[in-house]
Amino acid sequence: MPKITAVFCDVGGVLLTNGLDHGERAALVEKFSLDSKDFEGRHQMLSAAMDDAAWDLDEYLDRTIFYRPQSFRKQEAREFIYSLSQPLPGSLAVIARVAAAGTVFMATLNNESRELKPAPHRNVLASANIFPSSSVRAIWGISKPHAEIYRLALDLSQRQPQECVFIDDRSLNLEGARRLGLHTIQFLNAAQMESDLKTLGLEF
Repeated sequence: MPKITAVFCDVGGVLLTNGLDHGERAALVEKFSLDSKDFEGRHQMLSAAMDDAAWDLDEYLDRTIFYRPQSFRKQEAREFIYSLSQPLPGSLAVIARVAAAGTVFMATLNNESRELKPAPHRNVLASANIFPSSSVRAIWGISKPHAEIYRLALDLSQRQPQECVFIDDRSLNLEGARRLGLHTIQFLNAAQMESDLKTLGLEF
């Protein structure tokens, strides 16, 4: 098997909890007693613009929640959304050790808008110096599971598919990468991810 020289990693669901995924949106609806159908409908229409960095979080909240008077302030909603995104220390520790070994190229493949990741949690990745590069939808305007994002990841790393591994918690996102010839790991927990990386020959 060719030596692995690049690791691409999802963020939400692998290194951090998700920003505004289904469960987080349900928590937001419950917290502020929102109309679930109305909020979800507006979210679905506007989430692509958020991911493409066309709008910021304030604009998103204006269109999904504060288009009519509310009994709570926008800052309360913003802070609650930020609180939903938490680091996953176990998997962060594993990926930090992979990076510290200095033997592979590291980058993220992440669909979530930067607006939905509070600065303190983004800084967890930055301060650990794990990812010198990032292939984020907000930068490239392409999202998983479209095949083009994996092709661009290969171009970014200047690697062949068989030299790369992509880690994600969602099987659908892994399928496109696998079709192009990348090795894939479906994240279940930190110990399983570490074991699978070592099975692929990584030493860290």
